Amino acid sequence: MQIEDISIVNFKNLKEVQLQFSPKLNCFIGKNGAGKTNILDAVYYLSFCKSFSTSVDQLNINHDESFFMLNGNYNRQNTSEVISVGFKKGSGKQFKRNKKVYKKLVEHIGLLPLVMIAPSDFNLIMAGSDERRKFMDGVISQYNQNYLDDLLKYNRALQQRNILLRQFAAERYFDKDLLELWNEKLIEHGNRIHEQRSGFVKKLIPVFQHYYSFISEDNEKVSLIHQSGLYDNDFETLLKESVQKDRAIQFTTQGIHKDDLVFYIGDYPIKKLGSQGQKKTYLTALKLAQFDFVKEISGIKPILLLDDIFDKLDQFRVEQIVKVVAGEQFGQIFITDTNREHLASIIEKMETDFRIFNVDSGKVEVLL
Repeated sequence: MQIEDISIVNFKNLKEVQLQFSPKLNCFIGKNGAGKTNILDAVYYLSFCKSFSTSVDQLNINHDESFFMLNGNYNRQNTSEVISVGFKKGSGKQFKRNKKVYKKLVEHIGLLPLVMIAPSDFNLIMAGSDERRKFMDGVISQYNQNYLDDLLKYNRALQQRNILLRQFAAERYFDKDLLELWNEKLIEHGNRIHEQRSGFVKKLIPVFQHYYSFISEDNEKVSLIHQSGLYDNDFETLLKESVQKDRAIQFTTQGIHKDDLVFYIGDYPIKKLGSQGQKKTYLTALKLAQFDFVKEISGIKPILLLDDIFDKLDQFRVEQIVKVVAGEQFGQIFITDTNREHLASIIEKMETDFRIFNVDSGKVEVLL
C-alpha cells in the first residue's frame, strides 16, 4: 500500500502544500522546526483520524486560519482510495472515503495501516503505564475494530463505576446491586481486551527480540513482560476482593486499565539503566515488530514513518536499521533528517526508488 500524493491546507505550519511521493523511499530534509514532522503527521492523520502529536484538532490549524484540510490518494492492494478530512473551528471534523462521509470514525481505523517511529516514543519507556497501554491498544485497534469498541465501552463503564463510588462516599450509602451492574460491564469487555492484549504481546516478543538482536549485533539481551492482574485471578474475583479499597479511595483499583508493559535490558528495567542509544534501539525494534505484526494480520505492508530516527544512535546501528528497512518486507517509507549528506548515504545503501524534499518554514520543494 502507498500514498501516491497528498494535498495539505492550513495544517500546522503548512499553508498550502501538494506533494507526489515515491512508492518506496521519501526523504525530507530541513532545519528543526521547518515542518518536516508536520508532513509525516498529515500522513499519520489520514490513517488514524487524529494527529500523532496532539488530540486537540484545533491545535492543528495554522495560525490566523479557521480550518485545515487534508486529502490523500492511495493505492491500496491495487485499488484507488481517496481519503480526505476537513476540520473547521466551531463545526468539527468531517472524514471522507471516496467522497462518502464516515458515520463513525472507528470505521476508518485499520483501512490504511501505518507505523510511526518518533522522538516522542521515549515516553513509552520514561512515562507512566498509560503510554504503554496506548501502544498496545493502538496496534490492536488497527486490525480489530471489535477491540476498539470493547475499549470504548470498558472506559465508559469504568467512568460510571468511579462516579458511583464517589456518590457512595458523598451520600454515605452503598448499593451492592447497582455496583454489580457496572462490574458486569467491566468484566464482559475487560476479559475480551485482556485476551487480545495477551495474544498480541506473546506474538510480539520474539519478533521484537529478533530486531533488537540484529540492530545491536546481539550485544544486549532484551525482554518485555505484560503485567496484568487477570493472569492470576478472574476479573470478577478481583473486583469483589477490592470493593472495600475501591470505596475507600473512590476509584476502581483492579482491571485492565491498570495493565503495564515492563521493558528489560538484561535483568534490569531499561528505564533505569539503559543508555540513550539502547533506549532508541529498544523503541525502534519494538516499532519494527509492530510493523511485522500489523502486516501479518492485515495482509498489507503498512506505511513506515521514521521521524528523526537516527539521532542518538551510532553509525553502526544506523546502518543496521537501514539494512532492515531496505528489505522487501517493507513498503513505502518516509524519513526526516536535518542532514542531507546523512540521508544521501542512507539512500545509496538502500539502492531503491526515492524522492528527496527540502522543507523550509512550511514550504516544500522537490530536490531529487
